[in-house]
Amino acid sequence: MPITKPTSPIKSTTQNFVEIEEIKDDIIVMKDFSAAIVIEVGAVNFWLLSEEEQASMIYAYAGLLNSLSFPTQILIVSKKMDISSYLDYLDANINKQHNELIRTRLLSYREFIKNVVKKNTVLEKRFFFVVPFSPLELGIVGANATSLQKEYIISRAKTSLYPKRDNLLRLLSKIGLQGTVMQKQELTELFYNLYNPSNTGRRLAPVESYTDVVLTNG
Repeated sequence: MPITKPTSPIKSTTQNFVEIEEIKDDIIVMKDFSAAIVIEVGAVNFWLLSEEEQASMIYAYAGLLNSLSFPTQILIVSKKMDISSYLDYLDANINKQHNELIRTRLLSYREFIKNVVKKNTVLEKRFFFVVPFSPLELGIVGANATSLQKEYIISRAKTSLYPKRDNLLRLLSKIGLQGTVMQKQELTELFYNLYNPSNTGRRLAPVESYTDVVLTNG
């Protein structure tokens, strides 16, 4: 009787490419058991400020960077905006409008928006601070982090990252910037859209409702 050899699950090339192991609460755990926390920062229309306000903002931001006692990464994500949903919204309001003057102005405004998008590339920009955690912060045991329990790594990462997170949020608020710590749902959607650029701004169902699918032969 022939012996059937057990087959191991097939991992897709995408799984091998993505370095993220897991997202737990607001902690991103990588495959090498390093970790990070992500803070999204609201934008400021710098060019609408006066020269004095611009100079004050620059000096305050430089002071923030110089006061940091831990490494951080500043990430800017630029994506071409998809305004189709906004145009649909305008169409719906135009169709419901009975006042002919307002209807004419809405039609004119809709054509103006379409022409602006045709002639110019309209970008959506998002700004992030990424604060990393290295297993080497654990000392000699961190040199072989993959031998440690994942929950232990996450617990130590939180102990290291949360004080840095709170400090950075305070510094941001001092210069008038609103920082928001990204949670599991927001992080999952962010990475999904980064790795799937054709799905512009797609919102996902609650991530807890998804189940893992293991691919096998046959």
